[in-house]
Amino acid sequence: MFIAMNRFKIKPGCEQDFIEIWKGRDSYLETVPGFKEFHLLQGQSYDEFTLFSSHAVWESREAFEAWTKSEAFRKAHANAGSRKDIYAGPPQLECFESVL
Repeated sequence: MFIAMNRFKIKPGCEQDFIEIWKGRDSYLETVPGFKEFHLLQGQSYDEFTLFSSHAVWESREAFEAWTKSEAFRKAHANAGSRKDIYAGPPQLECFESVL
């Protein structure tokens, strides 16, 4: 099992905009071999930002890496930078492989 997470810092007052962007986008993940599940998580709020994380579970690192090179990935991320105004910094990718 392989987990790919992106951490997002969203400006105060823009949380619902961020959620709606994710609700309305087509990720194409369901069509990709090796994809298992996806979650968008909302974390703690601070004065400067609210923390969010996208959490995708894959069968393997190879399946995730194949997705990042696919047409589905390009289509899913085509408008990724269109709402930079709601971010309090760039997303941070964190990847984990199951060891137990």
